[in-house]
Amino acid sequence: MKLLIAEDFEPLRESLREGLEDAGYAVDATGDGEEAWWYLRGGTYDAVVLDITMPKRTGLWVLDRLRESDIDTGVIVLTARDTLDDRVDGLNRGADDYLVKPFAFPELLARLQALLRRRAGRAAPLVHAGPVTVDLVRKQARVGDEPVALTPTEFGILEALAYAAGQVVSRAALGEHLYRFDGEPDSNAVDVHLSQLRRKLADAGAPDVIVTRRGYGYLLELGNPCRH
Repeated sequence: MKLLIAEDFEPLRESLREGLEDAGYAVDATGDGEEAWWYLRGGTYDAVVLDITMPKRTGLWVLDRLRESDIDTGVIVLTARDTLDDRVDGLNRGADDYLVKPFAFPELLARLQALLRRRAGRAAPLVHAGPVTVDLVRKQARVGDEPVALTPTEFGILEALAYAAGQVVSRAALGEHLYRFDGEPDSNAVDVHLSQLRRKLADAGAPDVIVTRRGYGYLLELGNPCRH
């Protein structure tokens, strides 16, 4: 999954980027609101962590542009102001959640994970597809009771399919959700990682959970997988 961090305090921005990348996310980061809007209108992000106070354009200005443009990226607002009016204002303008500085990184991570699940219509962190269980919090996959060793990119593909379980995800969309703005590969790279993921799942006893819809993309088959 791909995130944007928009935070003008560089030590915090880089700390968040490092922590979220370690947690398995593809992360872009910026220190001003104008560039944040440039990223958001030009890329596909699953969520943005958006500081209210930034140079050039405020976080609330960016939030307004997002919602006016019908861009449905999830938004967690960061602020040092902890008044009821501030929280209500941000939520009324389209923010999904609100976090007051200073905060602990595990809380931000938990809120992000809950936001992503909520937007995908998944209250629980586990997605079951035939014998495969995808743990969206621990970033793990199991076939039966046995864990499957996946690279971060392989799990990222499985995660994107799990969030959209039962719905087709195009090859282009997989690439957009897996790589930073300046690092998106061509479709062949996605194909290679997808092939490796399928092979590992098949070796573990789950050969048919990722289904190809030719000309459209891929989906994670819920329930009893069928061979295609």
